[in-house]
Amino acid sequence: MVANQTDGPGPEAEFSTFAAAATCSTTRTRTEWHDSSDTTKQNFVNGVKCLLGKPSAGNYPGSKNRYEDFVQVHQTVTDNVHNNRKFIVWHRAFLWAFEQVLRDECGFTDSLPWFDETKFAGRFSQSSIFSSKWLGAINLGGNCVTDGQFANLALNVGPSTAQFNQYHCLARNGNAADTANTNSNIVNGCRALKDYQDFAKCAEQGAHAYGHNGIGGVMRDVYASPGDPVFWLHHGMVDRHFRIWQNDDSSRTGYIDGTGPNNQALTLDTDIFLNGLKPNMKVRDIMNTLNSPLCYKYNY
Repeated sequence: MVANQTDGPGPEAEFSTFAAAATCSTTRTRTEWHDSSDTTKQNFVNGVKCLLGKPSAGNYPGSKNRYEDFVQVHQTVTDNVHNNRKFIVWHRAFLWAFEQVLRDECGFTDSLPWFDETKFAGRFSQSSIFSSKWLGAINLGGNCVTDGQFANLALNVGPSTAQFNQYHCLARNGNAADTANTNSNIVNGCRALKDYQDFAKCAEQGAHAYGHNGIGGVMRDVYASPGDPVFWLHHGMVDRHFRIWQNDDSSRTGYIDGTGPNNQALTLDTDIFLNGLKPNMKVRDIMNTLNSPLCYKYNY
């Protein structure tokens, strides 16, 4: 573990921040993968491939392309946005930044799809996500993905922290016992919690963790898990759970508690650093997905 990694001020402190939230002129809908058209699915795949084909934007050590800039940022801030209550708000901003870069740099016109894992709990391999038509197989025993649209994908960021960066493949190791714990009972148990800090802890350690571990391979690597493109579908599910929890009580879009790294109290003015991927944000900027700059909702 690298204790001195932060998502706080450092080289990234020079980056600009967003103005106060405003009403959206357009609200996009993130549609569950299996409800999405093949065109939408292919647009997502093409967007990821576009970023893989672009050079790194710089200042992301270890990254060899624009896609890996995101992996590197996640690797760098992992210790400070996991195992504390900043986890769920930081990842909401991270997904939004990825979606915006897809749109700004690759002409992506859709919204990120998400994976309703409750419908495939214990049987992820039966989802079309893990088919040769799309993202390739899951039950690979830790071996490299050799089918699908990311077959033989080579990764440079990870495994683990930056000191271990080395050329490696996109690998998976499906585990149905783990993915069984992405079921609706687990999710609804978290949803029933009234306090943000309790919900956020439950969401991180529940379906989120079991989904990562159940897909395995690169996704089991906490630091460099965005190297697997399924990361974005999985975290779309996590963010959707957050949004549904907020929908249960309208006051939850304007309230946060608990602590972030180093036991610092979380407030609406807590900084969310994106290390240059997009301008830095405040927690208040991302609490309501229906406000600017986020401007999205889920199809259910």
